[in-house]
Amino acid sequence: MLYRDFDTQEALDREYDVEGIHPDFDSVVKRYLGLSETARGSLEARFDLPFGPTRDEHVDLYPGQGDGPRPVLVFVHGGYWRILSSKEFALVAPGPVAHGIDVVVTNYSLAPKVTIDEITRQGRAALAWVYEHAASWGGDPERIFVAGHSAGGQQVAMLLETDWVGEYGLPADVIKGAIAISGVFDLRPLPYTLFAPALQLSRRTVEVQSPALRVPPAAAPLLITWGADETAEFRRQSEDYLAACLEAGVDAVGYPQPGADHFQAILGFNEPDGDLTRRLLDMVGRGG
Repeated sequence: MLYRDFDTQEALDREYDVEGIHPDFDSVVKRYLGLSETARGSLEARFDLPFGPTRDEHVDLYPGQGDGPRPVLVFVHGGYWRILSSKEFALVAPGPVAHGIDVVVTNYSLAPKVTIDEITRQGRAALAWVYEHAASWGGDPERIFVAGHSAGGQQVAMLLETDWVGEYGLPADVIKGAIAISGVFDLRPLPYTLFAPALQLSRRTVEVQSPALRVPPAAAPLLITWGADETAEFRRQSEDYLAACLEAGVDAVGYPQPGADHFQAILGFNEPDGDLTRRLLDMVGRGG
């Protein structure tokens, strides 16, 4: 066996190659591009704000409606750590912005240019930058929330287990709440898939970058959500991570989205009354 009950790469690819197995992936891309283009054109925005030394390390800011200081949602995009950028994920901003929440969509270097370890480092640096600069645009550094989709879901989990005090000199509770959407929390099957060459998955990277092998401190409320119509392995990834978090005493909740596939699971942020927008509002209310 390669991993669990899977004895061939083809079998694992049928579970993890969400782009290849989608009946019309081109339509997914067009929908993302259209929704994001509309968001970029209709919302107040500041693009490509640098948080690090390379051209890849920047964020796009969509200030929330209303006076500050406003809560801030930091969103980490997906794409299996190897494709897409912050621009294709402007679609997550309209819902939160309508309720007075600033949205910061992070951009990062992609594999195989860099490893997942470096992507995680960049994600942590981006969040530290948001904490240090939020007040300058009307955001509230004491009300930072994080969310991410797919590879971004894994990144959310890595942000939660960061030593913010020891490594960055930030408050231990800098993250007030988190939403991980359709994440890959256990990287151990990926070396046996078609993604292995691009992702450069050493044994150390798999161990260090698999949040399912460690759970975050029981501090920030965590929503783990996934599409009920996703592949069995993507559902299991979220369900197993949720179970591990609950066993460790994390304030975690699971939400399988009815009728949603892997790509639809993010769309609840696109509307002011979307399910993810409403759940974010509940979390913001709990976090002050």
